[in-house]
Amino acid sequence: MTTQQILLMDCLYLVFLGAVIYFTHAATRRIVGALAGGAAAGLLALGMIAVGEAQGWWRLPSGSTPYFRLQLYIGLAISMTPPFLIIWRVVRRFGWRGLAVFLGAVAVIGPPRDYLIAAMFPEWMVFAPGVAPVLADAATYVCMVALGYAAMRLVAGPARDRLAGRSWEAVGKRTSA
Repeated sequence: MTTQQILLMDCLYLVFLGAVIYFTHAATRRIVGALAGGAAAGLLALGMIAVGEAQGWWRLPSGSTPYFRLQLYIGLAISMTPPFLIIWRVVRRFGWRGLAVFLGAVAVIGPPRDYLIAAMFPEWMVFAPGVAPVLADAATYVCMVALGYAAMRLVAGPARDRLAGRSWEAVGKRTSA
């Protein structure tokens, strides 16, 4: 992955972040929380990349610059920020069940996405054969999203406002009465 490719990826994710901010109507506190979540998830991702390389599950080239890992971290942090704003909306509406579904979705969608990118750009990432790299990739996604959401919630607090949906418990009580 070259410096130009990372910069292009960062710019595209920044545009996507702007769109997500616009459509989720996120306040400054929530945006800062999502950025904190992205930063935490990016650090975890770098650690998991190192673990995966040590285990032989995947390989990422070191890049053409001495600060490649810093560039990669910034790209990971930026790319992970928009999903946290989306998760915030999902959890606000559906509670912990929405978070559980979102975590399951990233575990299912993440590895095929990474394998597709690795097939299209083998100079960016190479996976080892077998099921272990797939499971490790899925676990990485789940851990990144869970840690990032926890960091966002720690910084921005819970979402309690007029746009939140009714709780599942309240809906259940109303229908059983």
